[in-house]
Amino acid sequence: MSEPDERAIIRQHSKSFALAARLLSPDVRRRAERLYAWCRYADDAIDHAPTPFAAVVALAELRAELNAIYTGRTPDTAAGQMLKSVVEEIRLPSEYPEELLKGMTMDTVGQRYNSLDELLQYCHRVAGVVGLMMCHAMGVTDDRAAVHAGHLGIAMQLTNIARDVAEDWAKNRLYLPTDWLGGTPTAGRQLDDSTVASAIRRLLNEADRYYESGDGGLQYLDRRSRLAVRTARLVYSAIGHQVRQCGCRPSAGRAITSKATKARAVLMATWKTCLEPRRSQLVFSPTRVFKFHPLPADADLSRSHEEAHS
Repeated sequence: MSEPDERAIIRQHSKSFALAARLLSPDVRRRAERLYAWCRYADDAIDHAPTPFAAVVALAELRAELNAIYTGRTPDTAAGQMLKSVVEEIRLPSEYPEELLKGMTMDTVGQRYNSLDELLQYCHRVAGVVGLMMCHAMGVTDDRAAVHAGHLGIAMQLTNIARDVAEDWAKNRLYLPTDWLGGTPTAGRQLDDSTVASAIRRLLNEADRYYESGDGGLQYLDRRSRLAVRTARLVYSAIGHQVRQCGCRPSAGRAITSKATKARAVLMATWKTCLEPRRSQLVFSPTRVFKFHPLPADADLSRSHEEAHS
């Protein structure tokens, strides 16, 4: 599949990520778009499966293709071929796409999340590892950046969940911690705004903590990558702000960000990035494979940022 096709995928499915990708250097942009194309392909294979059994079959096929990629064989799909090119170029650890498929397995079985801790594990698998893969794609040299990158992915996923509660429930999916709701809602019934709104608000508050941790990793990026990641972060956190503006009510419909909001995010990201000192271009990848690192409830993020800068 040619490079324009890769860009068409990200433009079709995520205008926010497409906007941020345009700010990356050409090589990093190409890697990011190919990683996104495979992640989107895998996600659609599960979401668009007509039956639960078909979803299980799709998951098995994804695992088989991933095994082919990492054993030097040519995958059958265009998305798989894109992932293979990135894997070979930057020696992407297999643990990350494997972890993503574990998260999709949780969707396949219709898992409910009794607690925030369980939900955060899911968020790490389907989004945190994407941040970790992007560390390799951007050539980050400092291992300390990876934990922050994973947290930024988690923050974005929490925002997605808060925005899509009604949409997910229509598919019989529920990602809000059931202990925040006093139990699992009755299937087939509309969610009660008065009960669910407080849980969504709590989820967005948790997302804010992970966004703040994600901000701590920006210092490890080269200037163009920092601008792009900061833009994506600001656009996504604006989605959370819009959900709050609607009272965190699922019945209010899907929150969207306007072109003006996205333009302000780019301007704000540009302004902040230009005020920061220049760093030399980074050309190596992290040296370790990172696991899930949840934020402690009492984490002092301002202090951790100061220590990272020292």
